[in-house]
Amino acid sequence: MKKIAVFGSAFNPPSYGHLSVIERLSHFEQVLLVPSIAHAWGKQMLDYAERCTMIEGFISDIPCRNVTLSRIEQRLNGQSEGSITTFQVLSALQAEHTDAELTFVMGPDNLFNFAKFAKAEQIMKHWNVLACPETTAIRSTEIREKLAQHQDINHLTTKSVVKILQNQHFYRTI
Repeated sequence: MKKIAVFGSAFNPPSYGHLSVIERLSHFEQVLLVPSIAHAWGKQMLDYAERCTMIEGFISDIPCRNVTLSRIEQRLNGQSEGSITTFQVLSALQAEHTDAELTFVMGPDNLFNFAKFAKAEQIMKHWNVLACPETTAIRSTEIREKLAQHQDINHLTTKSVVKILQNQHFYRTI
C-alpha cells in the first residue's frame, strides 16, 4: 500500500520552515502539498494561483523528489459552500488514491486547534494524523513582514520563491 503524506498549509508564502517539515517526511512515497484555497478561520492570503506558482518554484528548488503540488482544494471549491474542510480534502484524495494510506500532516499550531476541525473524530478514525513541528523556526509571517519593510528574505525561503516575491512585489506596503 502506497504511503502518502498530505501536508496542508496556507503556504503564504512557502518557507524554509515548511521545508523543515517536508524533509522529515522522506519516508513517505509521496508528499502532497495542499495549499488552502480559503483559510478556514478567515486569514487573508495571497491569491491561490499565485501561491501555487510559488509552491511549484519551491518544489523545483528543494532536494526532496517525493513532493508534488495538489490542487485538490481548487477542484473542491466549486462543489461546496463555505470553506473546504480537511475531511473533504482527505476524502477526495482517498477517492483519487484508493490504494494509498493517507497521513494528514499538520504543524503544532494546528494540533492545538485540531478539536475545532470539522469532523475531527472522523478524520482520526479514517486516516493517520501526524503533528510535525518545524525544525527551522521560519514562519511565512516573518517573510511577509520583512518584505513589507523592504528587508532581505534570501535566508527564509528558496531562490525561486524569493524571485517571484521580488518580481511581483507581493506583500509590500505602498
